[in-house]
Formats: sequence, C-alpha cells, structure tokens
Amino acid sequence: MPKKPVRKPASDPPEPRETLFGDITPQDELSLGRPGETFEDIRADIGDCVRCPLHEGRHTIVHTEGKPTARLMFVGEAPGADEDASGRPFVGRAGQLLNKIIEAIGLKREDVLIGNVNRCRPPGNRTPTTEEAHTCKPFLLREINIARPDVIVVLGNTAMKNLLDTKEGITRLRGQFQDYRGIKVMPTFHPAYLLRDPSKKREVWDDMKKVRDYLNSTKA
Repeated sequence: MPKKPVRKPASDPPEPRETLFGDITPQDELSLGRPGETFEDIRADIGDCVRCPLHEGRHTIVHTEGKPTARLMFVGEAPGADEDASGRPFVGRAGQLLNKIIEAIGLKREDVLIGNVNRCRPPGNRTPTTEEAHTCKPFLLREINIARPDVIVVLGNTAMKNLLDTKEGITRLRGQFQDYRGIKVMPTFHPAYLLRDPSKKREVWDDMKKVRDYLNSTKA
C-alpha cells in the first residue's frame, strides 16, 4: 500500500474558526473541519502527521474506530504500546477491560466509538504535554462534530481535562454528567487505573449505569 504523503504544518497557522465546540485554533489548514466531511476525510488530513514531537517515536497513528453514528463514544488519553503496534485504540489489557465495561451495559464494541485525545504513543507512556494534546485535539472535535453522540465517556484525568478544558480533577467530577455543547459527558476512571486498583471498579460501574439509563431514557 502506498504511503500517505507527509503533511507538514503551515508556517503561519490560520485564525481560529468557530465550531460546534467553540473557537479552535488549528495548527494548519488541514486541521479545519469542513461541512459534510467524513471520518475518512479527517484521516486523510492527518496523513503521516508530523505536527508534534510524538511522531518521532511512534510506530503507528492510532485513529478513532467504531460506528460513526454511535450514540456512545469513549475517549482516552493516548495509545499505549499494544495500540501503537496494532494501530487500534484500546486493544491491550485496559482495552479488554473496556470491552467488558461496554458489554456490561448491553452494548458491543462495534456499537460505539473509541478514540483518544492524542493519536500517537508518548515515549514511555508519559502524559502528553499540553501542546501535544492541543495539536491533536481538533481532529477529535471534528469527529465528535460528525458523530454527535448522545454521551461521551472520558476515561481518566488527562482525557477529561483536555476534552472539557477544566482544572477540576477526575475524583471530583467522575459520576456527574457534564453538559458539553449539548452532549452529555461522563467522566470516569481509565481502565488502566482499574487494573492497578480494582477496588474502583464499583465506582465505574455506578457511572456506567447512569450512562446506560440515560441512553435508554432518550432512545427514539
């Protein structure tokens, strides 16, 4: 398969554009959403991205996957080693646990959307820097704009802060629906955290029951 062309940032980034989620300052023209665009269009715009330093150590760009019209979307922080190797989000041990969480509320993985704020693995699985997150976030917002899910579950502190632009911690906001431009956002613990502290599974189950009940109550 021919390699996608490398898409380098423009020297002078364009002015912020007003979107469904407020003003976004893109890194270049390729980061701007377009009316009627698709997930495939966004992937094409990303190309072999070199917009931030994370491209230097990655093996694969890990894109959002799942049902484009899903009512439920999960957003994590960034890919790990298994995801970097496979090119798919949440396929390691944390991903296997996420699959069980999804099934526990009566859905399957193929029924939802799953992605991350950052699409490239940070070295040593460190937390992405603010600049790295801001560089990649516009692509996620464009996908949300296309899918318009009823609920987004943000997994973990970093993903929550990046998506909601909040300084509050996950322990304060988890379990409480946040209204994000008309879309319900449920912050909860990341599955990787649950692997380290299984005692928190009960809290995540409580959060997911709220998500399930909300989806059921708004079903057409």
